[in-house]
Amino acid sequence: MITSVFKKSTPLNFSLVVFLILFFDFIYQIQDLAWSHSVVLIFKNIGIGLVILFSALINSFISRRNELSKDSAYSILFFLIFLLFFPGLFQNINLVLANFFILLAFRRLVSLQSQKASKEKIFDASLWIFVASLFHFWCILYLVLVFSSIISHVIGDYRNWLLPFIAFFAIGIIFAMYSLLFNADAIDYISRGIEMSFSIDYFTNNYQNAALSIYATIALFFLISMLMTLASRPLQLQASFKKIIFAFLIAIVIYVISANKSNDLLIFTIAPLAMMTTAHIEMPQLKLNQELALGILILCSLFAFFSQL
Repeated sequence: MITSVFKKSTPLNFSLVVFLILFFDFIYQIQDLAWSHSVVLIFKNIGIGLVILFSALINSFISRRNELSKDSAYSILFFLIFLLFFPGLFQNINLVLANFFILLAFRRLVSLQSQKASKEKIFDASLWIFVASLFHFWCILYLVLVFSSIISHVIGDYRNWLLPFIAFFAIGIIFAMYSLLFNADAIDYISRGIEMSFSIDYFTNNYQNAALSIYATIALFFLISMLMTLASRPLQLQASFKKIIFAFLIAIVIYVISANKSNDLLIFTIAPLAMMTTAHIEMPQLKLNQELALGILILCSLFAFFSQL
């Protein structure tokens, strides 16, 4: 029954998911109302909710516009489901903004397959990645995806290789001007950003550990499913699905190497995992299997969300 509701993309489906994102954001925020006494924190929390909402919509747009999914609402639904594993994101403005800009970059890289306005897309993607790295430094690793996309689609023009460096200088100049204007210590900010840590001992309770374990199991399942079915997918879409897999793996690397580690760092895996899950659920299979898969995901996400409040 659930799959029937989201099998077709309709304004009602999107409205329902939008409502649920705002609803769960509200549920999280009312756990501690200290922020309600500060106008700045009120606008901050509202902004976080809106950025998460726009991120979910961009994720759905990428899937549908590039024909990575059928005309369904599964992609935005799975974005919500996987988001609920990490409720702390509803107050982590840096990671939410970084992920938003990475999604903007990924949108341009996936559309590069059409080879229309290639230079603009490469520059835009590089620019958004550098902006994202200002909020979380290791987002800079997504530049590997930019250069691999150049190799795959527009390797012939040497000017394409220069565009990421031009984007770097543009953001560097803006960042330097901001530092001078507001007397910010740019060197200290960058040095703290590039810190690395491979330790995974940050859990404050068993529920965080359980959420990570369940999420990792789910992610591994759909990653394997994508790898096993990649060759059978339409040839014109295989390059895009490879980018999704690559983006997911880069997100895992970011989680592994980042200092100040938390489950929230897995936010960068949510969009590619939602796309891979959509691709799996839309494969020809028994309707019962689809219902079971979706039902289990919903139950796991609700458990993870409410147990961590």
